[in-house]
Amino acid sequence: QVQLVESGGGLVQAGGSLRLSCVTSGRTYTRNVVGWFRQAPGKERSFVAATRSDGGLYYADSVKGRFVLSRENAKSTVFLQMNNLKPEDTASYYCAAIAGYCSGTSCWDRRLYTYWGQGTQVTVSS
Repeated sequence: QVQLVESGGGLVQAGGSLRLSCVTSGRTYTRNVVGWFRQAPGKERSFVAATRSDGGLYYADSVKGRFVLSRENAKSTVFLQMNNLKPEDTASYYCAAIAGYCSGTSCWDRRLYTYWGQGTQVTVSS
């Protein structure tokens, strides 16, 4: 059984920073790819960033240069460092994992992600 548990959300002013954590458990191959998605009220869930076990990193254009994804394999944890936050970053953030692999822009496709966490709320005030 694969479990993903997010933490680190909260309320921050525009320009501030937050670090989200995703602790993963389960068979290793089910966590080769770990991604972050976000969903604002009334909007579809959208890709934020993803990391592959071989070191591949992918970012949505809207967060490139502001968000940094890293993973600490010993603790099976993936971190999303979010800097220079903007009000439009306000959303519920979800950690997800692919039971397999992805390549290039396919890593952006939420339909490939089999396992999902419960989400953590990020609110950025102006």
